[in-house]
Amino acid sequence: MLDHGRARVLVRPGRTPADPVRRAVGLRRTISLIAVLLVSILLADVVILVRLDGLGGMDGLDGPGGMARAGGPGVRRAYGHGQYVAAAERATGDRPASGTPEPSGEPGKSGDDAAGRGDAADPVAPLKQLIRPHLFVVSAHPLAPDVVARVRSQKGVKAAEVTDAAEVHIDGKRVQTMGVDPSTFRAYTPSKTAGSDGLWQNVAAGDVAVSFELGHDGGVKLGSTVDGAGLRMRVGAYATVGMGSIAAMVSRRTARSLGIPEGNAMVVSAPDVDSAKLRRRLLKILPKGSQVATINPVVVAPRGSTAWPASAFMSSQQLQVALRAAVGKVGRPYAWGAEGPNSFDCSGLVQWAYRQAGVRMPRVAAQQWATGPQISLSQARPGDLLFWRNDPTNPRYISHVAIYWGDGKMLHAPRTGDVVKIAPIYTKNLAGVVRVSPAVSARVR
Repeated sequence: MLDHGRARVLVRPGRTPADPVRRAVGLRRTISLIAVLLVSILLADVVILVRLDGLGGMDGLDGPGGMARAGGPGVRRAYGHGQYVAAAERATGDRPASGTPEPSGEPGKSGDDAAGRGDAADPVAPLKQLIRPHLFVVSAHPLAPDVVARVRSQKGVKAAEVTDAAEVHIDGKRVQTMGVDPSTFRAYTPSKTAGSDGLWQNVAAGDVAVSFELGHDGGVKLGSTVDGAGLRMRVGAYATVGMGSIAAMVSRRTARSLGIPEGNAMVVSAPDVDSAKLRRRLLKILPKGSQVATINPVVVAPRGSTAWPASAFMSSQQLQVALRAAVGKVGRPYAWGAEGPNSFDCSGLVQWAYRQAGVRMPRVAAQQWATGPQISLSQARPGDLLFWRNDPTNPRYISHVAIYWGDGKMLHAPRTGDVVKIAPIYTKNLAGVVRVSPAVSARVR
């Protein structure tokens, strides 16, 4: 354990179908980051919700529950389509603005070092181009300038952005968070996020932007304010970047005030090279213990083969174990970021259940999507995985996973306020079905 001031740094790097388990045929954690403690949610600032430009025509969320509600005093609820950003209206009362010290008599440390909404935020440069990210690098310590230079000089690397990375407790949840330069990092994000000047100005002003999944499934409300060691950060936007398990962004200036290690991560764009091979090269030049995750991983069929042999998939016994493990958790509460054994989020349930069968699954749904070949829903068998793209801030991102149970039903952990359950499959925004290959699953990074 290392001590970075206030940061605690941890390197870790209806009727149920009749016994569908018997009809079944046929852990690695995602990138580990660094822990920084923050505490409870407070409400501050008078805010309104505005929709990002250019998002008309996108369908809203599917499934039970629909679009997440943004709430709290001073927040006008907004439902419908598209990505949302909170816009501040200056409060004339005595409530302190985001990024300012706690009122007299309340515990906490001054947030003067952070970009506060009471001060003018640094201007954010306009978006000039989009840069597709391919690899996410994280280390326990700041990356030395010569290491950064060597990464950038690798054959095929077109661009690389230095960032900060830490695991921050937000609303009682361990949220993997990045400290970024809003002017330059925006180019690496999905087009709808990258193009929102308001979103990036909010981040520059000291707000935190959280993933839509953390907001919708995790219950972190848009416009609410999180307090950490006296530094109050408003949740200024929902924005999913789709990089490993990163679920929140702050400015690098705010990251310094939170005690997040500086410059210990990078986002790399290398469109013309094999990401797996580049990953191996980078691991050789990065500090010991560094990790490199593939962004948007894809499944490659076995070498020299056009078909997957039956031996590539989970055995009947493994499927029975995984299904029995999962159904044994029916009724347990959903908790965003939870990995069991008493509470789960959607991908945490999948990872835990399949681990009981000896299958090493990656941590997040977007990576579990790459654990085997895609098949049609009509071919699904109990134990296959179902995936959805429910995130309007990143429409191509895999945001939910469930286990196929049989007879048109699935077993999943839906969202905050709900429990692990067996439910009918819904097909709106269904991305596809994956048959898990243990060998492939173990290699997904």
